[in-house]
Amino acid sequence: MKLSEMREKSVDELQSAIVDWKKQLLESRLQLSTHKLENTASISKTKKLIAQAKTIITEKGVQNA
Repeated sequence: MKLSEMREKSVDELQSAIVDWKKQLLESRLQLSTHKLENTASISKTKKLIAQAKTIITEKGVQNA
């Protein structure tokens, strides 16, 4: 998901996306530990998506205050 797409979503949608990405991150880490994960870059990409979404949520909170 692009950053511009994230900015268009509501806070609730972003929070549900974060939950999904955290589940995906957990699954990727488990696959990594069992040597079944082929694309190790997916872990860092997922972590980056989570961080970007949290930043956008914070920005929206500051704008509404």
